[in-house]
Formats: sequence, structure tokens, C-alpha cells
Amino acid sequence: MKASIIKSLLLIGLLGCQLKSPDVQEWQQLFNGQDLNDWAIKISGYELNDNVGNTFRIDSGKLIVRYDQYDSFRNQFGHIFYKQKFSHYRLRIEYRFVGDQVAGGEGWATRNSGVMLHAQSPESMWRNQDFPISVEAQFLGGLGTGERPTSNLCTPGTHVFMADTLFTPHCINSKSKTYAGDQWVTAEFLVLGDSLIQHLIEGVVVMEYTKPRIGGDVVNNYDPTVKIDGSPLTSGYIALQSESHPIEFRKVELLKLIGCKDSEAKNYKSYYQAAENAGCVY
Repeated sequence: MKASIIKSLLLIGLLGCQLKSPDVQEWQQLFNGQDLNDWAIKISGYELNDNVGNTFRIDSGKLIVRYDQYDSFRNQFGHIFYKQKFSHYRLRIEYRFVGDQVAGGEGWATRNSGVMLHAQSPESMWRNQDFPISVEAQFLGGLGTGERPTSNLCTPGTHVFMADTLFTPHCINSKSKTYAGDQWVTAEFLVLGDSLIQHLIEGVVVMEYTKPRIGGDVVNNYDPTVKIDGSPLTSGYIALQSESHPIEFRKVELLKLIGCKDSEAKNYKSYYQAAENAGCVY
């Protein structure tokens, strides 16, 4: 009996040591599968947190986007923002397109959605603004024929550098394969402030760029005091889109890559890419 108790205590101690290891990755679940309390909704033409038509909702533990209460989609582009800003992180999202596009949706928006990185706050968006100033990782689903890569780059109100050259067109395709049907796709993003952003699909890098900054067009009805062209985007909010085609998200998780880099501290992590040592605990 004593031997059994000692063995159990040793096991608990070993597990505790593993959990405290600076190499153990501490992923944060942004979506809890139960409610949207940690998220803010902004749909073009409506006030902040007016979830018109119950567009964003929970179903069977998933965050889903639906249009069954719309009679027609009238450029009601929507975004749901996580409550916290981030600068250095890895983001992992599992998504799939389902069903048919709502009537009135643009042709280019069929099986089209995305995640906005380094986005402006939802509170700073004007009522009729269509997209947040941000860098968009565009999700596309196959249409049955031809190639249609996913995790592309689009730039509403922003520019980036690609291979040390300023990239000013609105969108560019990634190197991913086409994902047709209603299959789940795992998209990941490595975001290191304004120094590097990578898009990964199923663990493979399919897009890479640097120096995101405010600039350019393809965003309308914005507050001009927010859009200061040339300003570097070093941090911002994460937002998921509603663009007229139903989509589901079953995982939205994040690994912070900024924090205490003092190896003598209790909360030191070996995988941090940037130091924020004011939060070190000793």
C-alpha cells in the first residue's frame, strides 16, 4: 500500500516537472466551444456586436457562420474579433466550408472566407466599414474544377514586402493544393510582429512575407485617423470572416511567442521569440 502511494506521488511529481518545463508549449484556446463571450462582432452596416441574422453562432461545440436568417446578402461583410491583441504568436485554425452560398453574395465570395491578422480593433471601425484594416489570410474551397489554393494573402488597407520588394496588389495565391468538398483543413500562421508572417497548410509553408504596414485601398468607409499609411503593423487583433458562404471552425488556438526570456525566471519559455521581461516571475 505504501509503495503504491509513493509511486503515485512520484508520478504526480514527474507530471508537475513536465508541465513546468520551459519547453512545454502552452497553447491558449481562443474559442471555448460553448459561447462567444470572448469575441466582438462587427458586421458592415450595423453597430458593434449587432449579430444580425445570428450570423455567428455556436453549434455542437463549433463556431459557425450561417445565413439562414438572411433573405439576401447585401454586402454585409462581417468579422468576429477575439478580445485581445497579439504581436508574436502561432495561430492554428481548423475550418471547413459547408452548404451553399447565400443569395446576393458576390461570385468571388463563393467558398471564400479568411482570418484577419494584425487587424484594427472592432471599436475603431465605422458603422459602414466593409473590412478591418489588416492582413488577410484568405481561405478558399475548391469549386469542383481547376485549381484554387487556400491560405492566400489579401491586403485590405495594407501592404507587405515579398522578397524585399513592396507588394501592392490586393491578393496573391499561395502554393497550397486545392481542398474541395466539406473536408476539414488545418491552417497555421507564424506571426513575428512586423518582421515575418508565414502561412502553413497541413504543416507546410505556402506563403511568406515581411514588414506588413498600413497602405493601399480595398477598404471603404473607414476612419481616416486610423488609416495612417506607412505605419508598421507590429500587433493587432485576430478576426474570422463572414463573406456570404457558410463556414465552420472547430479549433482556434494560439501559442504566444513573446514573454519572459530570462532562464532564471519561473515563467521562462525556451520557444519565445521576443522578450517581454517585465512579466518575469521569480
